[in-house]
Amino acid sequence: MSWGTELWDQFDNLEKHTQWGIDVLEKYIKFVKERTEIELSYAKQLRNLSKKYQPKKNSKEEEEYRYTSCKAFLSTLNEMNDYAGQHEVISENMTSQITTDLARFVQELKQERKSNFHDGRKAQQHMETCWKQLESSKRRFERDCKEADRAQQYFEKMDADINVTKADVEKARQQAQIRHQMAEDSKADYSSSLQKFNQEQHEYYHTHIPSIFQKIQEMEERRIVRIGESMKTYAEVDRQVIPIIGKCLDGIVKAAEAINQKSDSQLVIEAYKSGFEPPGDIEFEDYTQPMKRTVSDNSLSNSRGDGKPELKFGGKSKGKLWPFIKKNKPPPPPPASASPSAVPNGPQSPKQQKEPLSHRFNEFMISKPKIHCFRSLKRGGATPEDFSNLPPEQRRKKLQQKVDELNKEIQKEMDQRDAITKMKDVYLKNPQMGDPASLDHKLTEVSQNIEKLRLEAQKFEAWLAEVEGRLPARGEQARRQSGMYDGQGAPTANSCAQDRESPDGSYTEERSQENEVKVLATDFDDEFDDEEPLPAIGTCKALYTFEGQNEGTISVIEGEILYVIEEDKGDGWTRIRRNEDEEGYVPTSYVEVYLDKNAKGAKTYI
Repeated sequence: MSWGTELWDQFDNLEKHTQWGIDVLEKYIKFVKERTEIELSYAKQLRNLSKKYQPKKNSKEEEEYRYTSCKAFLSTLNEMNDYAGQHEVISENMTSQITTDLARFVQELKQERKSNFHDGRKAQQHMETCWKQLESSKRRFERDCKEADRAQQYFEKMDADINVTKADVEKARQQAQIRHQMAEDSKADYSSSLQKFNQEQHEYYHTHIPSIFQKIQEMEERRIVRIGESMKTYAEVDRQVIPIIGKCLDGIVKAAEAINQKSDSQLVIEAYKSGFEPPGDIEFEDYTQPMKRTVSDNSLSNSRGDGKPELKFGGKSKGKLWPFIKKNKPPPPPPASASPSAVPNGPQSPKQQKEPLSHRFNEFMISKPKIHCFRSLKRGGATPEDFSNLPPEQRRKKLQQKVDELNKEIQKEMDQRDAITKMKDVYLKNPQMGDPASLDHKLTEVSQNIEKLRLEAQKFEAWLAEVEGRLPARGEQARRQSGMYDGQGAPTANSCAQDRESPDGSYTEERSQENEVKVLATDFDDEFDDEEPLPAIGTCKALYTFEGQNEGTISVIEGEILYVIEEDKGDGWTRIRRNEDEEGYVPTSYVEVYLDKNAKGAKTYI
């Protein structure tokens, strides 16, 4: 089966068919390109969707992701991000393995097709030229034959005519012979042209055209095979990411199976538990007793004297006010007799009508509330330092969190103190590297910060221990502390910004503790004056020029060699020293660090 033998006369149709095949291949390339664009767009939308629902840092949403259901949702977002990455892989692989190769292959096909059909057209033009030559010689032979025949007939007519002279007859005979010779020459030329045309035509249809059409057939078959391989690659690219996509989906299922409703319920309890006891039963207040008694001046005065301090609100008001009453304050006993003003539709007494309410309100105002002050009830009000405005359980959590933060700050300051001590030690051993006395001020400052932070931590630990019931009431502790520092002054009872009330109703004085911090902090000012600075732990080479314009930084020049006195602790800064008076921090990415214990005694060079 060969196009050269079967389709020898279908040159134009083959030209159209091969062009159609290339168009089909280009259409497939365009299809794959659009598929890659869709995959990229889909991956981008998935990533944007995942990013949109990611919890924002330092926001309330981060706290919500403590719950297992929210953790599962976060895992789903992360898996969807990986899922989007696989679609990007599909796009990249299809681009590199299909569209790029096919685009190059199409260009090669176009060049090959153009060359083959150019050879075919050249052969066609040669055949057309041979055909024209054959037709020309044929027409000339035909014309010469007709001219010779007319000349012969004219000679015979002149020869038969007796009136014609012999010279005219001879002339006609010579003309006929000339025409006959021309016909013979045209015949020979026509015969030669015909033989040549037949030979060229045979070579054209049995050699040139089959060879050209065979090349075109092979080209078309390569195109068909290539598009089939590309379709297989198209499927394989998708199949290669199926296992990873399956793992992403398995991760989502695993995260969903990890949801624990009991754990979430416990977290709700920890988040919102107040620590208060539910209110007790409301006592029955018998308003019918005054009706049964004999109204007299004596009984009226008794009811005034006994009922006023003991009368209390109804159940509704009491239910609202109970969170603000001290826990250690026992509830008032039930009234022995109600005042006549409490009886519905009873006789009105102007003097007795407002006494019970005013008494109860005064009692509420005199008692120390659990909230810091009434301004803290307003939206955006100031939060007390000891979180006394919170319920006990929530207050305990906040205090624990504060203690942990202070301990981290203390540890950070201690690390800085150790670094300065090592540097001072290096200066003492190598005075040419720096003056040890220059670090005393910084060391003293760091030591004071440590003591302040420790006192602050102790203060919060005391509040935490009080909440957890491990220490005596804060009122006694505050009185002991205020006795130690009588000269510091005591806060007033009605100062909302200084008074504090713990959930159990105890009382403390912040001003005394603040003064205590100031007094105790000075006791440790000179403890670490003699500590040595940080030693050099290696050298570093500046990769880039850095302009240290902020406080605590140091400027370096590209190629400069300096001492390293403190490594990067995860914050992106490395502490270095040039000489005894110049030290500071530079970005870690700006220097190349060489940790060498033997570099302590080396001299700095630039």
